[in-house]
Amino acid sequence: MLKKLLCLSCFIMFFCLHSQSSAAELNLEDVKSGILVDADTGMVLFERSSKEQLPPASMTKIGTLLLIMEEIENGRLTWEEEVTTSSFAAGMGGSQIYLKQGEKMTVKELVKAISIASANDASVAMAEHISGTEEAFLKQLNNRVSELGLKDTQFKNVTGLPEEGHVSSAYDMAMLARELLEYEEITDFTGTYDDYLRQETDPFWLVNTNKLIKSYPGADGLKTGYTSEAKYCLTATAKRGDMRLITVIFGAQSSQERNQLTAEMLNYGFTNYVTKTFNKQGEKLAEVIVNKGTPEKIEAVLENSLQVVEKKNENATYNRKVVMQKNLKAPLKQSEIIGYVKVLKDDAEVSRGLLVSKQPVERSSWSALFMRTWKKSFFAN
Repeated sequence: MLKKLLCLSCFIMFFCLHSQSSAAELNLEDVKSGILVDADTGMVLFERSSKEQLPPASMTKIGTLLLIMEEIENGRLTWEEEVTTSSFAAGMGGSQIYLKQGEKMTVKELVKAISIASANDASVAMAEHISGTEEAFLKQLNNRVSELGLKDTQFKNVTGLPEEGHVSSAYDMAMLARELLEYEEITDFTGTYDDYLRQETDPFWLVNTNKLIKSYPGADGLKTGYTSEAKYCLTATAKRGDMRLITVIFGAQSSQERNQLTAEMLNYGFTNYVTKTFNKQGEKLAEVIVNKGTPEKIEAVLENSLQVVEKKNENATYNRKVVMQKNLKAPLKQSEIIGYVKVLKDDAEVSRGLLVSKQPVERSSWSALFMRTWKKSFFAN
């Protein structure tokens, strides 16, 4: 929960401080909303109506994929686990891989179908497998959205098919995409242009609905969307060098328009901004005493690299401040969050990184605590 609160404060800070580009630099007047975000820091480089609630169509599946990846990370789901298709999942319309009731596919195959072909039936099959019903999965998904502090999103299904009250925003979609991209393997799926399912029985060709992964250098995801209500939508990401950008478009009039505007936003970001790294992942920034712990003192290291994004040739001056949790007590797990470091520019916070314990800390025995106290008392005298 601490990690979520720290990340939320960063998102709000970046949105307020850095949403300064004008429509003269990027023209999104012909779409309903859009945003350009640096994936590593959360810094908003450009936005237009990015808090407006709109139907997200199949971009919804970014949330679906996020929960799937979290289930895998937590060990409650494996890639080779088999999923049995229900009659309800098999009856999904729209984009699909034509699952039949009772058909079995692995989690990996279904994630491939969702990521590449935007398969509605695969999305529902996965939701039911994880939570029992789509409704139970949705409760879990909406709770996750709330934990992330995203105020403009309410999911009513896992597919993005039109439904009253099923809404999100460009900002929320960018933040969900940022969470999903924490799982580096997801772009192995979303960055694949074509693949096959049922290769040994009845080969089914999957072709990625996101054509930018073939035409835009560095593009490797994430999710397209279209309904007659939502129009053409796209949450995209691309990486060049150390910089990964996320863009979101709601309500373009054609797939060509959404692709063109997405490419223009990405070009704007890569051309005008640069990533500056202060400290690398795993670098020690502090030492801290753990009450009743063995060892008594541990190193606080960066969970991820500490970075800022700034306009090229800006050469700004930054200060760094480390903030540790007070009264840390054993036991602690390895990589448990124990503080954070923030980067200040003109006294305003522009970046933040989490500090974690370099090693686990066990609770000291009574005898160890007694000896520790005795030694301190002896040497003090």
